[in-house]
Amino acid sequence: MTLDEFSDSLQQDTPPEQLDAPLRALWEDAKGDWEAAHRLAQNDPSAAGAWVHAYLHRKEGDLANAAYWYSRAGRPQAQGPLKAEWADIVRALLTQS
Repeated sequence: MTLDEFSDSLQQDTPPEQLDAPLRALWEDAKGDWEAAHRLAQNDPSAAGAWVHAYLHRKEGDLANAAYWYSRAGRPQAQGPLKAEWADIVRALLTQS
């Protein structure tokens, strides 16, 4: 799946079945359900889950919590626009799938 295909799937009511928890969390976030996204990321112990978790806390403005999760993910703290970070994470996770 490409970023464009992932983005196109946001027109649907349900996420594509093949998405793992971190990608599904990003899908839910893009659909406006931060709480569902957070639950998925919080329950995923992987580095990818921690990266998405960091992004979500950065989005909500909890930068200290975000910093912790970026560290857990082994990623530098993002500084750019949230929309760009979302796309970067989706691209990276899709290439790992």
